[in-house]
Amino acid sequence: MARRPDEEYDYLFKVVLIGDSGVGKSNLLSRFTRNEFCLESKSTIGVEFATRTLQVEGRTVKAQIWDTAGQERYRAITSAYYRGALGALLVYDVTKPTTFENVSRWLKELRDHADSNIVIMLIGNKTDLKHLRAVATEDAQGYAEKEGLSFIETSALEATNVENAFQKILAEIYRIISKKSISTDEPAPASIKEGKTIVVGGTEANTKKPCCSSS
Repeated sequence: MARRPDEEYDYLFKVVLIGDSGVGKSNLLSRFTRNEFCLESKSTIGVEFATRTLQVEGRTVKAQIWDTAGQERYRAITSAYYRGALGALLVYDVTKPTTFENVSRWLKELRDHADSNIVIMLIGNKTDLKHLRAVATEDAQGYAEKEGLSFIETSALEATNVENAFQKILAEIYRIISKKSISTDEPAPASIKEGKTIVVGGTEANTKKPCCSSS
């Protein structure tokens, strides 16, 4: 359940969703932040983000989840989109092999623009469409291991593993932050007061945009 934006928190973690258009990025966002799912699929226009405050390793973390359309015409926003991101969820559709084949391109783009210590999780979405599955779990797991990514399969429709996926990546970000492995030029502070953001290589833009229902 989404929390009020004015609540206090110890950390603010920016996590970006990337992957081809139509793989379910926006529904993963809405399921995690608002526990909602929209059956009407429409492409996200530009960039949006939503937040949710939760407990991670005993600390209050405000997760700021960013979503953008995966279509090529939006690639101009790449640099600003990745700036300050501590985590990335790279999503493909288990029923569409092309979206899995494009994972390598998204991963390259991510590594070209994001901090080298960013936490990356590969997500195979739409597992509810069992009869249409075209990407084997073993293939994706093998790719993730080869690239050093964590991996999980989800269904935003059935809410399967969505909470688990976000909890896992936020916990990993926290572990890295607490070890001071991610920093700009100085160690990450133990506590961030309201209004401050832990970022990598840039300052978090203080902007808010409306949230769409589906990717």
